[in-house]
This record gives sequence, structure tokens and C-alpha cells, in this order.
Amino acid sequence: MYLYKKLKMEDFQTIATFNFPYEILVLKSILQNEGISFLFQNENLIATNPFASIAYGGIILKVHPNDFEIVQQILDNLNNKLKIVE
Repeated sequence: MYLYKKLKMEDFQTIATFNFPYEILVLKSILQNEGISFLFQNENLIATNPFASIAYGGIILKVHPNDFEIVQQILDNLNNKLKIVE
């Protein structure tokens, strides 16, 4: 996760939810390469216990509001090509 200085996690907004860790691999790489501030909430928890994904609400992608539109475009492009974002 890349975070800019002085960003507060409570300012981050949910933009997408995933059920399994393998669904976020490509997206995580793209976000890191673009230098976008993001957080995958529950990533490690669900990686260790994938069957608990539904109980915890899945892996939640949160981004800073300044990056919301660009991340939405990235998700739209990935969804059109890979059909992974629900």
C-alpha cells in the first residue's frame, strides 16, 4: 500500500469489494505502478482463511477521494477485460 504524507485512513472511501485474494493481484500491481494511495482492508485476514470472506465482507478496496475517478477507470478497464470486479 502506498500512502501520501498527511493522509488519514478515515478519509479513504470504499470503491470495490472482492471475495478472494487472487482477484486483487493484477489490480494491486497497477495501483502501485500508478502511485495511487490505496488500502485493501481484510486482505491478510482473508488470505489466511478464504472461507471467512463472506463473514468479513470480503477484501475491501479503499482509495483516497483524490484518486477515486482514476481508480474507477482502472476498475472499469479490468472488468471489461478480466471480469473480476463485482
